[in-house]
Amino acid sequence: MHDRAVDFFKGLQDRICNTLEAADASGKFRQDVWERPGGGGGRSRVIAEGGVIEKGGVNFSEVHGEFSPEFAKQMPGDGLAFTAAGVSLVIHPRSPLVPTVHANFRFLTHGSKAWFGGGADLTPYYPFKDDVVHFHKVWKRVCDAHAPVADHAKMKRDCDDYFHLKHRGEARGVGGIFFDYADASEATFGFVREAAEAFVESYVPIVDRRKALPWTPEQRFFQEVRRGRYVEFNLVYDRGTIFGLKTDGRTESILMSLPPVVRYLYDYRPPAGTPEAELTDYWLKPKDWAGM
Repeated sequence: MHDRAVDFFKGLQDRICNTLEAADASGKFRQDVWERPGGGGGRSRVIAEGGVIEKGGVNFSEVHGEFSPEFAKQMPGDGLAFTAAGVSLVIHPRSPLVPTVHANFRFLTHGSKAWFGGGADLTPYYPFKDDVVHFHKVWKRVCDAHAPVADHAKMKRDCDDYFHLKHRGEARGVGGIFFDYADASEATFGFVREAAEAFVESYVPIVDRRKALPWTPEQRFFQEVRRGRYVEFNLVYDRGTIFGLKTDGRTESILMSLPPVVRYLYDYRPPAGTPEAELTDYWLKPKDWAGM
C-alpha cells in the first residue's frame, strides 16, 4: 500500500498544480527536488507573485528512517522505524476576498501500525456564504459516499476542534474535514483517493468567483492581521510542522505554509459591527454549513 500511495500522491501533486496554474493564469510553480539525509526526499513546488496567488505550495514527500525514542512514544505503532508519504498544500491568495486554503493527505507506517490522515480547511477573511457552503458540501458528499469509514459529522467536528487556537479561544477558519490514524484498509484508501481528488472542486470555483472582485487597502490590511493567526497555528499546533521538524525534514518545505506578508499589532481589535468584527463574531463559530 505504501508504493500505491506514493504513486497516487505523485500524480495528485501534478494534477493540483496544473489546475491551480490555470486558475492563476500567470503564475508558475517552481520545483525543488530534495533528499532527506536520514532517508527519502520529495518534490517541493512553490508559486509566488502570480496573478491570483501571492504565495503557495503543493509539496510531495516520501521519507523513511527512525524516530527518536522520545518521539516514537507519541506515535501509534512500535519500534523506531517509520515511513511517511503524502501531499500537503497551502495557498495564500493576494486578494483578501479570496480565502486561504490548506489540504493534506498522507500515509504513514510505524512498526506494525499503518494509517492514513489528512483533510482540508478554508480560511476566509471576508467570507461569502455561497463559498463556505460550497466548500463544506463537497466534503460532505465525498464522506457520505464512503460511509462508514468516513463519518462526515465526526470529521467536521474534529476539524473544528483541531484548527482552533486555544490560546486565543478562536477558530483559524471555517473548517472542513480532518482525520488521522485511520486504519490503512482498502476502504479507507478509496476514501482518501476520492477526497484528495475533490480538493480542486472544493476550492477552485471559489477562486474563479472572487479573483476579479475589487478590494481596498483597508481590506488588505485586515487580511495581513488575520494571517498572523495562521502563523501562530502552524508554528504552535500543526502536526505536520511538528512531524517534519522532529524527523529532520526540509525546513524550507515545512515552512512553505507561512504567508509572505503578515502584520502583528499589539491588542488589535476591529470596531464592533464591522465586517472585520463579524468574522470572529459569526463566521468562525462552528455551524452546519453543509446543511444550509
